[in-house]
Amino acid sequence: MTTCYLALGSNLKSPRRQIQQALKAIRRTPEVCLKQISPIYQSYPQGVTKLSQPTYFNAVIMIETSLSPMNLLHFCQKLENKHKRLRLKPWGARTMDIDILLYGKRTLNLKHLTVPHPRMHERDFVLVPLLDIWPDAHLPGGQIAKDCLKTIRVKSIK
Repeated sequence: MTTCYLALGSNLKSPRRQIQQALKAIRRTPEVCLKQISPIYQSYPQGVTKLSQPTYFNAVIMIETSLSPMNLLHFCQKLENKHKRLRLKPWGARTMDIDILLYGKRTLNLKHLTVPHPRMHERDFVLVPLLDIWPDAHLPGGQIAKDCLKTIRVKSIK
């Protein structure tokens, strides 16, 4: 089993409920064991003006899985599709977004999958919940996650 960290986000159709339903589906998957869940945070959308779409609800989870990196990606995409995720434009609003942040200590640079997630160190909405469940998080290459925090633009919604 490999320890992995996934980021979950939603800003459409009851985002908190979307995240809770995704967690329920993850718990029911035999190849995935959900180990930890961060609090849910609220943040402004990235790459767009704040008023052009609703705020996001975000969480990070730690799992252990027997799935290969590509099979884990397919599992995440299948779950996004179950939540009726539409990929109409980059940084667009979405019912569910699941990103593989870390896959064990592996570094991958494949056509459809880069691990660690290439922008996770720039995103407080990922780093803050990650640090909640792994306070001493180190990214591959030795980068300390808490040293990457910018101005915290996320708010816990408990």
